[in-house]
Amino acid sequence: MAAVSLPVVRLIVARCEVRYTGRLSAVLPEALRLLMLKADGSVMVHADTGGFKPSNWMTAPTVIEEQADRIVVRKRAGATEDRLEILIAEIVSDVTHDMGEAAALEKDGVERDLQEALAAVPEHCGEGFRLVRREWPTDIGPVDLMCRDPEDAWIAVEIKRVATIDAVEQLTRYLQRIRLDPAMASCRGVLAAQAIKPQARVLAQSRGIDCVVVDLGLLRGEREPDLTLFA
Repeated sequence: MAAVSLPVVRLIVARCEVRYTGRLSAVLPEALRLLMLKADGSVMVHADTGGFKPSNWMTAPTVIEEQADRIVVRKRAGATEDRLEILIAEIVSDVTHDMGEAAALEKDGVERDLQEALAAVPEHCGEGFRLVRREWPTDIGPVDLMCRDPEDAWIAVEIKRVATIDAVEQLTRYLQRIRLDPAMASCRGVLAAQAIKPQARVLAQSRGIDCVVVDLGLLRGEREPDLTLFA
């Protein structure tokens, strides 16, 4: 059996100063903070105030460099580089947690079923779509379906049971990585789901991502589509 790479999360409680440079500059003065480093490269800096929202953060993909007195997180952002420098004065706690195999399953049962059904009939995601590959790899994770349209253009399809703003952000990150290949620079995105939140639809539209509502029962041929009467 092949080894399974399990996700881990590292939690550091440290007295530190945090400096951010990139599209703007910001400094968090030295204080006791919780640092969360996730397996996908995301880094979050939390204080004991501000509720659930981190004081500063960096989303994946990132490059993390660690020295005895600092952690530096770097990320390309177009022509510039975002940089989060955490200057550590004292570490109170530093623990790593194995999140277990279940945490590595990005798709629940319904999403896996939707992916399988749409792979068989990709035209439900767009007229004339044809499947190139399921689980198309990128360096930050696989896209559910990679298709081509009748003009032979590339289409990346992300599938969710319920599409939220997070799903739009996820597909946006995939598209950024895919478009680094000059041959796929014009790749478009489609978000397919059984239900799409209104806020997610607005954000997707602003980013040129198409939204498609799909019905698993119809895809499987388990029921007929509802009839619509026109006057």
